[in-house]
Amino acid sequence: MVARLRRSIRYAACAAAALVLAACTTGGAGAGAGGSAAPSALPKDTVVNLFQWTWQSVAAECPRLGKVGYSGVQISPPQEHVEAVGNPWWVDYQPVSYQLVSRRGDRAAFAAMVQACHAAGVKIYADAVINHMAGMDRGVGFGGSGFEHYTYPGIYQPQDFHHCGLTDGDDIRDYQSREQVQTCELVNLADLDTGSDYVRSRIAAYLNDLISLGVDGFRVDAVKHIPATDVAAIMGRLTTPVDRYYEVIDKGGEPITMGEYVGSGKVTVFSYGDQVGSAFQWGKIATLRELAGGVDGTVARVFLDNHDTQRHGGAQVLTHKQPRIYALATIFMLAWPYGEPIVMSSYEFTNPDAGPPALDDRGTTKDTVCGQDGWVCEHRWQSTEGMVGFHNVVKGTGVDRWWEDPSGNAVAFARGDRGYVVVNNATAPLAGRSFQSGMPPGTYCDVVHGALVDGRCTGPSVTVNADGWLTADVGQMDALAIHVGARSG
Repeated sequence: MVARLRRSIRYAACAAAALVLAACTTGGAGAGAGGSAAPSALPKDTVVNLFQWTWQSVAAECPRLGKVGYSGVQISPPQEHVEAVGNPWWVDYQPVSYQLVSRRGDRAAFAAMVQACHAAGVKIYADAVINHMAGMDRGVGFGGSGFEHYTYPGIYQPQDFHHCGLTDGDDIRDYQSREQVQTCELVNLADLDTGSDYVRSRIAAYLNDLISLGVDGFRVDAVKHIPATDVAAIMGRLTTPVDRYYEVIDKGGEPITMGEYVGSGKVTVFSYGDQVGSAFQWGKIATLRELAGGVDGTVARVFLDNHDTQRHGGAQVLTHKQPRIYALATIFMLAWPYGEPIVMSSYEFTNPDAGPPALDDRGTTKDTVCGQDGWVCEHRWQSTEGMVGFHNVVKGTGVDRWWEDPSGNAVAFARGDRGYVVVNNATAPLAGRSFQSGMPPGTYCDVVHGALVDGRCTGPSVTVNADGWLTADVGQMDALAIHVGARSG
């Protein structure tokens, strides 16, 4: 099955190549990694969000991810969730128990996935839903657990939830009110009293169970709705101080900010994708020369889109539905030094509520075969895989030798003497232009369009002369990137 999965994914990557900046490689899994020369000594940090993938499919993907250079996988929430008509994606964010059974697999499959990914050198980051339970009056979970809105047998009773009493129905109405945001209900989701010692202990027990199975860290959902002191208290009960990054939607203008939470973890910077998407679609990408978020880059997780913003983020959010410009923006994200990147991997949808490809009426998720059943797998595009390798090699360096053309929509810059990138978001090509890269002389693979395999470039190559100059053609809406880990010969 793994061999069939790899063949299908390689075919899908070739099909996508006609739409994006990818040159199709034939070197098998991981051919887009850009070579095996000595990378930066700093740890890898690029995570791929394999949204709604089954545990078996994640396990099968990890050998390629490790070879490409991804540091880890963000997986969808593993705990038991509600069942709902139509099996929408959001059922996974309505937990009913902490047993590890979901439409993606059971506890045994989860444990096997973690082991397989660790064997490939890839970490697992579980999406943890700790702010709330389900938003239904009553129902049955995917594993058979019955529940009512504030009653989850053996776990929680009504006294374990906030009942804010501030609005009709206890729902959040005013995001300028800190009290409403952190004690009222987010669209009727039963809001846990995270100030309670019992609730903190119960949440920590769930997270520690995942840690016992080898989970390396957490993406924590809806953290803006939990006071920072409560988050820190829960994380202080972990048996191992694993990595965590918090979903804090902070675009300015609200009283709750990302900075409140960086004492106990990193944060996801939602303004980053908006800024990059706006510049690539309607502005000038040269304005991204000072690109950063509202927190220091060492505590920032950055992304162009995620499962929420794809569906409800606004026109400024770039997604796989705009493949060419999305590929360009991803190249820029992986070349730019601010924050630690999260690469999205999606499935097609027209209805924003649509769940992943399913096997049955209950919504049991299909194993992923990229290019089939709506699985997009944009993380496998050559331009993205090649830039993950670039990101790893140049990590720890700054931006040097900035260049921009008069339109402001073509830029180039060096990352120390380890890498150089040209991004042309303009409507005209850059023909025969010379750039001062500052890199050591030699012949390099353009990792946007190919890879280094057995000492040779599978795509175009670029020659840097003794003075650090290169001359290249870069087409309209195209890019070029070279690094010292992908030097041929």
